[in-house]
Formats: sequence, C-alpha cells, structure tokens
Amino acid sequence: MPETGVPVTAAGTAPPTEAETASAPAVDTAAPGDDEAARKLWFVVHTYSGYENKVKANLEKRIETMEKEDKIFRVVVPLEEEMEIKDGKRKITKRKVFPGYVLVEMIMSDDSWYVVRNTPGVTGFVGSGSKPIPLQPAEVRSILRQMGVDEPRPKVAYAIGESVRVTAGPFEGFVGVIREIYPDKGKLRVFVSMFGRETPIELDFSQVEKL
Repeated sequence: MPETGVPVTAAGTAPPTEAETASAPAVDTAAPGDDEAARKLWFVVHTYSGYENKVKANLEKRIETMEKEDKIFRVVVPLEEEMEIKDGKRKITKRKVFPGYVLVEMIMSDDSWYVVRNTPGVTGFVGSGSKPIPLQPAEVRSILRQMGVDEPRPKVAYAIGESVRVTAGPFEGFVGVIREIYPDKGKLRVFVSMFGRETPIELDFSQVEKL
C-alpha cells in the first residue's frame, strides 16, 4: 500500500495553477543564446523512503510526456556496489548511497522545477528555503565514481582480534587471530601458531571463515 500522503494520480500535462506557480523558486530563465552546458546542473530531490526507483521512473515518464528533454536530462538513484564474502564466495550487491534522495541533472527554470517538484513521490528539492541549491562539480564526480568507476568495495565482516580458520591455500586448516584488516584490498593479516611461534600471513577475505 502507498504511504500516507503519497500522490497516486498519474502524471498529467496540465499547466501549473497560480498557487503552484507562486511556490516555484524565483529563477531567471536563460536566453536561448546562453551556453547550455554551463546551465546544466545537478540537484538533489528528496523522496518518500523506498520510492527512489519509482520517482525515477515517474519523472522520466513526465519528462517525455511533457516534452522537457531540453531542460531535464538525467535522473539518477545513487547506487554503490559492495563485494560481500559469504560461504567463501564473492557476491556483488548494490545498495543505495543516499536512501530517500534522487539526483536530477537539469536546467533550473520555473517549468522544469514544476515538472520535478510535482512528480508523485517527490517531497521537495534540497536547498535553502524554497531555493534549490545545485551540487558542486566535485560532489557530483564523487557520487558518480561511487556508482561504478571504482572497484567494488569489500564488505568488512571481520574485526581485529577475532579468531578465524583458514579454508584455502597452503595454510588451510590453521586457526589464527586477525591483527590487521585491509578493506580496499579485501585482505587480512592473520597470526597463526607455527612451531610454537606466532607467524603473520596475509589472506584474502575468501580464504578464511569465522569460528
């Protein structure tokens, strides 16, 4: 069932009412000769929790039916890949980087604001008062990099001081204690007892299991 307060009407093409127009941000619509690339900015839109993908689909449909492809370009639900080790196997999963938020690349104007703001599931733009504030280019690059440019980050399921059993490699069957964790490499430094002495060995996350 939809959450209370979530609009359930289909996206329409009716022009905004006077009240709706009055609530739109004061935006200076750029002249046709202005550099379009310079006016394209990324804005953060707040949504009802769990409605991120639905908002993306609804907004993309509205952009098409209301013919706003020249003002609203991309709609992104920020996702991040994680590499999880389970039962000795690597599994890639995706999680939302910013639950409850969607990114929209657009040229901000009264009509493009109206299309986004009145999309079912959208609760508003992130900004100061009624004025949406665009993301900085460095912030956008960081978010997009999280979405796939970097290698998947291993999900750390271990802790320093924890005892583990080696399940693969030349030290299979040995039991040791984790002394260091390297999340970016997906490796652990484990001390095992050999000939009465503690010996450090470096292992992949997939080469050990918890006791």
